[in-house]
Amino acid sequence: MKFGFIKVMAASPKLKVGDTAYNLESARECFDEAERVGANLLVFPELHLTAYTCGDLFYSDTLLDGALEALEALRDYTSGKRCMAVIGVPVRTGGKLYNCAAVIQNGAVLGVVPKTVLPNYGEFYEKRQFSSGADYRGENTIRIAGWDVPFGRDLLFCCREMPDFVLGVEICEDLWAPVTPSTGLCLAGATVIANLSASNELIGKNDYRRLLVSSASSRLICGYVYANAGHGESTQDMVFSGHSLIYENGQLLAEKKPFAKNGLIATEIDLFRLRFERHRNTSFDESSAPECRRVYFSQELRDTELTRHIARRPFVPADGEILAERAEAILSIQSDGLMRRIEHTGCCKAVIGISGGLDSTLALLVMVRAMDMLGRPREDIVAVTMPCFGTTERTRSNAEKLCEELDVSFMTVDIGAAVRQHFADIGHDEGCTDVTYENCQARERTQVLMDIANQNGGIVVGTGDLSELALGWATYNGDHMSMYGVNASVPKTLVRYIIEYEMGRCSAGAAAVLKDILDTPISPELLPADNGSITQKTEAIVGPYELHDFFLYHMLRSGASPARIFRLACYAFDGEYDRDVILHWLRTFLRRFFAQQFKRSCLPDGVKIGSVALSARRLAYAVRRISAAVAGGSGKTGIINKTDIKLSGHFCPDIFLPKFI
Repeated sequence: MKFGFIKVMAASPKLKVGDTAYNLESARECFDEAERVGANLLVFPELHLTAYTCGDLFYSDTLLDGALEALEALRDYTSGKRCMAVIGVPVRTGGKLYNCAAVIQNGAVLGVVPKTVLPNYGEFYEKRQFSSGADYRGENTIRIAGWDVPFGRDLLFCCREMPDFVLGVEICEDLWAPVTPSTGLCLAGATVIANLSASNELIGKNDYRRLLVSSASSRLICGYVYANAGHGESTQDMVFSGHSLIYENGQLLAEKKPFAKNGLIATEIDLFRLRFERHRNTSFDESSAPECRRVYFSQELRDTELTRHIARRPFVPADGEILAERAEAILSIQSDGLMRRIEHTGCCKAVIGISGGLDSTLALLVMVRAMDMLGRPREDIVAVTMPCFGTTERTRSNAEKLCEELDVSFMTVDIGAAVRQHFADIGHDEGCTDVTYENCQARERTQVLMDIANQNGGIVVGTGDLSELALGWATYNGDHMSMYGVNASVPKTLVRYIIEYEMGRCSAGAAAVLKDILDTPISPELLPADNGSITQKTEAIVGPYELHDFFLYHMLRSGASPARIFRLACYAFDGEYDRDVILHWLRTFLRRFFAQQFKRSCLPDGVKIGSVALSARRLAYAVRRISAAVAGGSGKTGIINKTDIKLSGHFCPDIFLPKFI
């Protein structure tokens, strides 16, 4: 809970129709398991204490009294325990019977929520026994086992220790209605919805169930725990499979497949990310929220062990088929954006500096697509290689071969003499291979490209990628500058996969060159080569791109604090990088990200392909937001946990980021 995660469980235990003692015992067993794993929330199916399919037995005082006795026993059983349970039980009040969910925690019934939408079609006839909670006109509290308990559809259950944990409850058919109770509850502040269900199994219904829960969690930007009735409930003409689901903002986190034997599923819901998504989504309008009553409870803050998958490469889909679709979509967006820029400017040529590295290769492939889409000859692409002191034969040869295979115009401009003249002009010793030595080459290359574009009535297409922009790994007014950056929002970890995808669409000769480019170490090649080998390897200097892309994604996509990013990275890269290595490169990332903002503030236009981007138009806001979060954080809100990570002010200039420890 300290970092915004709560562990939730959906139970689908065995039961016996009408046997409240048996069903109570199965609930206790599930509750014991929830306590053992440190769950914050356990959700049972609809009417679990009696079973859903009791039919006219719901007219029996014996059954209804037994259900309340079981509820009282379960309430007492939870005394001194941390987990909250939501369990289905029939409740009589005001001469009517209601299909209810009782919320229990630490020896108390916190509230009872009646079902709103009663199905009365097909094999369902709930209106025969039950009344809708929408028709209830009684008191706001009812008497259960000697306790006055809040009763109604307007209840929100709020955790004192973690304000982001606010629970709302709806029951089965409530989710299937055109206007769901959860809509109002979430607008009023609920971040997690518990749904107690008894949804019978029909051909194709499981797919529809997934669609409903997925869309509800996405539309309401919430966590959704759907617990469905299973074995023992099946009777007469209905069969129940126990198909249970846990979603977060449209993403499936856990699923109990239909008819699977295991009665429990568990995962963690990321409340901080949900809060961030609601914050940034101006369509989530709380002003239209209904009035709700808040019931407060306490849960001790503990570290939540994560079992949900934390992707090491969050920009890269794990599924090969989805990855191929993603690569095609990205290439289409990039090439369409470039095509429009060429159309609008009416330029004669598109000029690119080709180095034999990953980024310029991807940019060239995009340019080829754009020209093909325009119906123009590929010779209108002018690819320029500009060898200098660090250029190796391998990269230079790959650049030339690739251009030949792709039928684009190619030219070589050796900039060595021009750079040496510049050294002489500014009085720089060529033997001093410092940042001036490197940047002189990068700026000379940009000047060459710009002038060639002028000669040909063209534009210069930029090659820098998202990861490099985040780290400021670009020479200001050198490779930092262009007239349109096609890779500006493509992270380095994804660049490789897009090129691999294009290998399958190219000629055999081009594919062979692309394969060697992928195998070449990432380098700006600005320092002298050693016997023809690359000496300057980027990842040895700034750190592994897979770590930096991970940091970037979680900082910008979910507003994560340094401490939270660190913890997630330790989970994701467990066994690959130790904690000290992750912390070292996280400090490097933060220092470089904030110190290099001035470069991103004057970037040229670049096509946006994903939700994480670093254009000048959105970064000013992002930097202010993240800085404020870091400065004002506390362990309770999960922004920064002072005991878990020590990131003091030395890693980042005070002007960009306030000190914190």
